[in-house]
Amino acid sequence: MDRRAFVADTFGAAAGLALGSAEAVGTTHIMELREGLRSLYTLDDAYGGGDVRSLAVRHLRRVRRVINTGSYPDTIGRQLQLLAGETAEHCAWLYYDADEQDTARRYWGEALTTATMLRDEGLEVLVLAALSMQASFEGRPRDGYDLARAAHQRAMSLGSPTLLSLIASREARALTLMKDQGSARKRLADSMRMVERTDRGRPAPEWAAFHGHAELDYAHGLLYTETGHSKAAVPFLRAALAHQHRTYGRNRALYRLTLARGLVQAGEVDEGAAEAVGSLEHLEEVESGRVMRKLTEVHRLLAAVDATSARAAAGELTEYTRQKGSGGWPR
Repeated sequence: MDRRAFVADTFGAAAGLALGSAEAVGTTHIMELREGLRSLYTLDDAYGGGDVRSLAVRHLRRVRRVINTGSYPDTIGRQLQLLAGETAEHCAWLYYDADEQDTARRYWGEALTTATMLRDEGLEVLVLAALSMQASFEGRPRDGYDLARAAHQRAMSLGSPTLLSLIASREARALTLMKDQGSARKRLADSMRMVERTDRGRPAPEWAAFHGHAELDYAHGLLYTETGHSKAAVPFLRAALAHQHRTYGRNRALYRLTLARGLVQAGEVDEGAAEAVGSLEHLEEVESGRVMRKLTEVHRLLAAVDATSARAAAGELTEYTRQKGSGGWPR
């Protein structure tokens, strides 16, 4: 089955809300709208942001229509506004994953405005942590660190060790890019301790369900990669891939390509080339600008290595992009 058709059909089955103008809105409508958002989370985990973002934008329009045409008490109104903010945030994440950063920033700004209006700490933490991630991705680690610290301050009252662990890992990523390796290692160690304490606090919010040992292994691998210790990074990157649940298809593709890069940089060219080619099986199901950017990095690395396995793998990656119709490698 065509992936795009499957994604659209899956979302449509979960979010078929119809609401006429001025119709009374109740708890059932809230549950249906929230189920639609939940299905978007699941589709994104499996397939990446490319095919899912248009569905998320449509869902946000649906929520806005209900807000502006429905009849409801204040309690329902607050839930609708919160849903609009959460859906805007997820639109931002999907555009971030598709590597369309300006659009992502616009949706995150909308979500943060809603969080401020409602004085909802949970949504505010979510947006600040996401903006921290984007800032580090864009090469603005000082902004990334400050945003993560702001998220941490607000998350303290929520009492979720998993959430605090996730934010600490975002701090560590920013510190790594700021070349403060000692502080980065300390925050990663803090993050690891907090993720072991999930039975001692409140549960993590639904959006943070992905965070765990695989994510922290990956963060350790990136730390060693950034400091030029590729051999030390490889065991962590292997563990990240091994620990990542198969429902997270996009993350598995990203982890495997990062492992391929680490192996080549560590001098294990044959194995790195094999992992790069093996990653193509994941990419058949994933549409993610971030993953394609990583694929480009790995291709350039392989193309620069004078080895038979590297040349063969670079050729297979080039053929894959040709068949995919991406127009070749970005400059």
